[in-house]
Amino acid sequence: MKLTNKIHVFTTVLFVILLILINVAIYFSFKNIMFNTELKQAKQEAEQVLAGVSENQSAAATQDLLRAYVPPGGMLKIVLENNESDATVTAGNEQDLVEQETHFYQKEITEVRAIDDSPYAFVALPIVWTDGEVASLQMIESMEAEAENLELLRIVLLVVTLLAIIPLFISARLLSNLITKPITSLIQTMNHIRGSGQFQRIETPKQSKDELYQMTEAFNQMIDQLEANYDRQEQFVSNASHELKTPLTVIESYSSLLKRRGKNDEALFKESVEAIQSEAERMRELTQQLLLLAKQDEHWNMEWENYSLSEILQSTINAFEKAYEREVVFEVTNGLQVKTDEHKLKQLLYIFMDNARKYSDSPIDVRMDRVGDKARIVITDHGIGISRAHFEKVFDRFYQVDEARSRRSGGFGLGLSLAKELAQVLGAEIQLDSEIGQGTSATILLSPSQ
Repeated sequence: MKLTNKIHVFTTVLFVILLILINVAIYFSFKNIMFNTELKQAKQEAEQVLAGVSENQSAAATQDLLRAYVPPGGMLKIVLENNESDATVTAGNEQDLVEQETHFYQKEITEVRAIDDSPYAFVALPIVWTDGEVASLQMIESMEAEAENLELLRIVLLVVTLLAIIPLFISARLLSNLITKPITSLIQTMNHIRGSGQFQRIETPKQSKDELYQMTEAFNQMIDQLEANYDRQEQFVSNASHELKTPLTVIESYSSLLKRRGKNDEALFKESVEAIQSEAERMRELTQQLLLLAKQDEHWNMEWENYSLSEILQSTINAFEKAYEREVVFEVTNGLQVKTDEHKLKQLLYIFMDNARKYSDSPIDVRMDRVGDKARIVITDHGIGISRAHFEKVFDRFYQVDEARSRRSGGFGLGLSLAKELAQVLGAEIQLDSEIGQGTSATILLSPSQ
């Protein structure tokens, strides 16, 4: 469900519940006020009856005396202490009231009673009867008019609730649109940025400083940061290009020197050739790494095939040993088939093996085995190691742990960054484990072919 619809539904339901609660409160408050008012009037009438009966009980028959005071739609009766009625008089068609259970009350009682699902005001007052005993004068008066008013109130409140739902529904929709408008604008802006590649901001209303305004401001600040990062990336390319100028300048200088005096000075000739070769290798390595890092995923041109992992490792190790005259100890637990791009995997292996060569003088260990459903390759050197504090940054471009390692390797801080890119396109996982003075282990996890 869309956020707009969620806000619409939840807001409507909440308002409807609140409206129902308010109407229920109004209904019961009005009911209590109405019944209390009626009870007060009934008590006053009962007190008048009590006064009249007390003054005239010796002058007239009890039945006739009560008939003179009986309320419309009600009943009057005298109840003795033995719970027997001495006299009972009803008005109109309220003969059913006579069948109600008779009970003597010593004290004053005022309450609303339901008789046959209809409300009645009941009042009981103590009275001194003819032979001096205490009796109970009880009056029951119909509250049919109040019941009809309450029924009418229920209908009115129900109609008002139903009619109020329509504007509530519309206002909830307007409110949900108002709340989600900045979010919708945010989504559209992000889609536009993704499609056009151009940074764009969302206009912020100046008259409001609410959370939606803050969200818009946060998005614009994020775009500012992304644009700044993009500018830094362009600066990175510019700086990398500048790095290429140094070996080119050295090569140009020594070439010019060779052209002028190289034929006559053997030592100068040897020095120039070595310098040119060294700088050419540095420039080739930097250029190759920069070009690879500049590629996007869709430009890697992967060629997936099933290969024997041990054969790829053995081929890479043989070429590495011949190129650098370094011993590599290769240990294979079992042979595994993997579906991979041979050239990209060899390049990934070469990066870690080259790092092992640069930072150690002892033989390099390469081990291949299987862990769970993964093929594992572990390349270990016994060199100077890396502090764990640097683990999170070693895969960043141009990041170098310290000057000592930089001087030892002559690197640019691009190798592990390239390794991370290669691992992603190969679907591999790479892990580093290192101790200062003990060496470094690089682990590559590959999924075997099905």
